[in-house]
Amino acid sequence: MRPITDAHVAEPGLVVVEVAAVDDETAFAFQAALAERWATAIADRTTRDPGEPGVRLRCFLDLRQEIDSKH
Repeated sequence: MRPITDAHVAEPGLVVVEVAAVDDETAFAFQAALAERWATAIADRTTRDPGEPGVRLRCFLDLRQEIDSKH
């Protein structure tokens, strides 16, 4: 994965979430759960580290933009 830059966390409320999961389905399910609550720049693919188990996924959240799930 690319390094996290200052722009990713330049203001309070901006969050970088890195997920390690057993498979793509699990990683994307977790990302979807986050996106149901906050504005999220979602990832469209996971990465694999050679010799390491599972997959990794990184997404970016803006906690200042909570999604109103009541509608």
